[in-house]
Amino acid sequence: MKQFNDENFLLQTPTAERLYHDYAEHLPIIDYHCHLIPEYVASDHKFENLSKIWLEGDHYKWRAMRTNGVDERYITGKDTTDWEKFEKWAETVPYTMRNPLYHWTHLELKTAFGVDRLLNPSTAKEIYEKCSAMLQEPSHSARGLMLHYNVETVCTTDDPVDTLEYHLKVKNDGFKVKMLPTWRPDKAMAVEDPVAYRKYIDLLSSVSGVAINNFADVIAALQVRHDFFESVGCRLSDHGIEEFYADDYTPEEIETIFKKVYGGTELTQAEISKFKTAMMIEFAIMDHDSGWTQQFHYGAIRNNNSRMMTQLGPDTGFDSIGDFTVAKKMSRFLDMLASRDKLTKTIIYNLNPRDNELVATMLGNFQDGRYGAGKIQFGSGWWFLDQKDGMEKQMNALSVLGLLSRFVGMLTDSRSFLSYPRHEYFRRTLCNLVGNDIENGLLPASEIDFIGREIISKIAYGNAKEYFKF
Repeated sequence: MKQFNDENFLLQTPTAERLYHDYAEHLPIIDYHCHLIPEYVASDHKFENLSKIWLEGDHYKWRAMRTNGVDERYITGKDTTDWEKFEKWAETVPYTMRNPLYHWTHLELKTAFGVDRLLNPSTAKEIYEKCSAMLQEPSHSARGLMLHYNVETVCTTDDPVDTLEYHLKVKNDGFKVKMLPTWRPDKAMAVEDPVAYRKYIDLLSSVSGVAINNFADVIAALQVRHDFFESVGCRLSDHGIEEFYADDYTPEEIETIFKKVYGGTELTQAEISKFKTAMMIEFAIMDHDSGWTQQFHYGAIRNNNSRMMTQLGPDTGFDSIGDFTVAKKMSRFLDMLASRDKLTKTIIYNLNPRDNELVATMLGNFQDGRYGAGKIQFGSGWWFLDQKDGMEKQMNALSVLGLLSRFVGMLTDSRSFLSYPRHEYFRRTLCNLVGNDIENGLLPASEIDFIGREIISKIAYGNAKEYFKF
């Protein structure tokens, strides 16, 4: 019987063990999409206790606690202590078995704090006190944890109006880990709320120094900010969308729509779709001309619980997988760019696993050898799918319908400085998947060195290094 969370955790065969320990385990981490707070890296933030670093903002854990019957005051409440919140989390953990939270929890305890004990009510106090004490040491500050996990590069998620002052500070400090911004212009096309949109456009005008009176001015202002992001090291954009937009439009139509929404008038659904199409095309052209990679995270239904949205706001654990029909619009959007020769390197992340084969086949329609291997990428299992089952299904679809060997691998998509073991989790899962194929005669055992060197290590690190050229 294999032991839980030992050195061969998730590795079911000797071949899988060899692939992981010899070719993947010690590679640096390129975390090319995350939601870390840049200020924390710039200030080398120290977390007051384990609850602060582990529970604040973690809607994965919040969802599990709610499902386990924990009262909201012990999750997001202001009248409970950090210890009381942690105690309720410790009570929940034993009931998360077979949920990835159980694996992540114990991987993080082990790799960050050297804690091999299972977290439960009887061990909670000891673990909390030990880890909270370690968090006061330089080795466990924000920067200390990044160094501890051998992080080479992180790409945060940033609005075009952001000053990027913290990225500049980290660079000027000479910190070993590169912290680069990522261009996330979702608010620049969020025309569903005319009041909020005008406020954002006015802020964009102020920050860019471009007077905005028409749609062309909006694009000019965004280009100014795009150029600024590039000067600070940005090489990626990211777009959080429900679905792709690919409507026909004319410049005159977009100008009319802009003036309408900027004037405070609500748009029709048809107008919203046309405007979002135009914005996405403009963003994609900027990225192409700068040699950036564009990322699309699609498929979430957000803020499902209106009462809790009013009470707590967005990103608090009330989002879910959507069932949008996307193939035709995704294809047409990519073709609108390819037909102009403006399709840059692209990563597509689906949230509904039913779309795995759809995305994997779509990639092949737009690959282009001029850009090197794997121009169009199938992003790693995202959000609800960044666990063993979801990652295996994504990699299996990519393997049979594309080239797994050219995959740029894992990212944390996390706000936590304790989430880097997700890279280890992914690497173990990858090595187990390929190792099982070798053990079962589906891949030649005689090629294990090639597989380890040219496939495993490159998916874990090398492909991302080459693809993004940080």
